[in-house]
Order: sequence, then C-alpha cells, then structure tokens
Amino acid sequence: MTQQPSYIEKDILIKTQEYIKKTFLQEGTGHDYYHIDRVVINAKKILETEEADEFLVELAAWLHDVGDYKLHDGVDKSEELITQFLKSLAIDSSVINRIIEIVSQVSFSKGKIPLSIEAEIVQDADRLDAIGAIGIARCFAYGGSKNRILYSPDPVEKENTTVQHFYDKLFKLKDLMNTETAKKIAQDRHSFMEEYIAQFYNEVQL
Repeated sequence: MTQQPSYIEKDILIKTQEYIKKTFLQEGTGHDYYHIDRVVINAKKILETEEADEFLVELAAWLHDVGDYKLHDGVDKSEELITQFLKSLAIDSSVINRIIEIVSQVSFSKGKIPLSIEAEIVQDADRLDAIGAIGIARCFAYGGSKNRILYSPDPVEKENTTVQHFYDKLFKLKDLMNTETAKKIAQDRHSFMEEYIAQFYNEVQL
C-alpha cells in the first residue's frame, strides 16, 4: 500500500509548493511553476497504480528542477539548493539525501537509471510533460529562450534547430518510461508528436 503523507509532511509539501511558485512562476524556458505543477499531477496519477512513498515522490517532484544546470548557466546546483531549502524546514538529513538521490536520477541528459520506484515515478512524470501537445509547446519555448532557429533544411544547420530536438530526445521518451501507467499515457502523446512533425514538414516543403 502506498504510504500516505502525514499531517507534518503535508505542511512541508504546502511550503514547498509555495517556494516553487515564488521561484519559478516567471521562468521562461518551459521549466516554469506550471510545468512543475503538472509533473506533480502526473506523479500522483502514476501513484494510483504503483506502491511507493507518496511523500517522497511528491516532494521530489516539486523540487526536481531546483538547481537544474539548464537554469544556472550549465552549472548543476541541485544538491546545494535543495539541501539549503529542506534544511530551512528542519527536515531530517536522511530524507534530504533520499530527495537528492531521486532528483539526481530524473534528468534525461544525465542518462541515469532510476534506482527506486520513487525515482522511476518522478522521472516518468517529468518525461510525460516533455511530450505530446504540452511537450511541443515547451520544446519551442526552450529553443526560443536559447536563440535556436526553428528549422533549417541545411544538413549542417539543422543539428542545432529546435525541430532536431524531437529526434534527439522527445521521440525517444516513449520507450524509456518505467511504469505501466506512464507507458500508456506516453503512447498517445508520442503519436500526437509524430502527427505534428509530419504536418510541420508538409508545410515547410510547400
């Protein structure tokens, strides 16, 4: 049976949500507060069919982008900033270490395999928000924030375009999901992206 958060843990989650909203609300690369909120929602959906510590999953989901290298000029500050925040809430060091461990296994670019069901769930929840209609929107938002061109027919230029990111990452995510719930959701979102890219090429090749 999934371990439900206690009263104290629920208070911690509320304070964490408030911290994330204050920190990420105006973030413009597609890693904003509402992205993180959707990851939490995805994680809760997956928890309906998985046995895991709900508090650890939800807390890690809220904190998974804190200190991310993409938001700190290529420097990973996750452990430093997450530790600093959780210590301010007087959270036990063993819990802090678990959260840092889970968060460290979420990122696609780090290529780590989740070592716990909690990490599997948070990783799936984050990856689900990177595909489908919302994933397409986030992909172009991030590309624009990095001054990447949208698309180029030139073989050399296309490697650094936003459209290329679909092939470098987004189309791979469906087959990298850990849980059965995420796999089912991912299939529909993947199919939508395929339809979108097919239509995109139809239009640019007119």
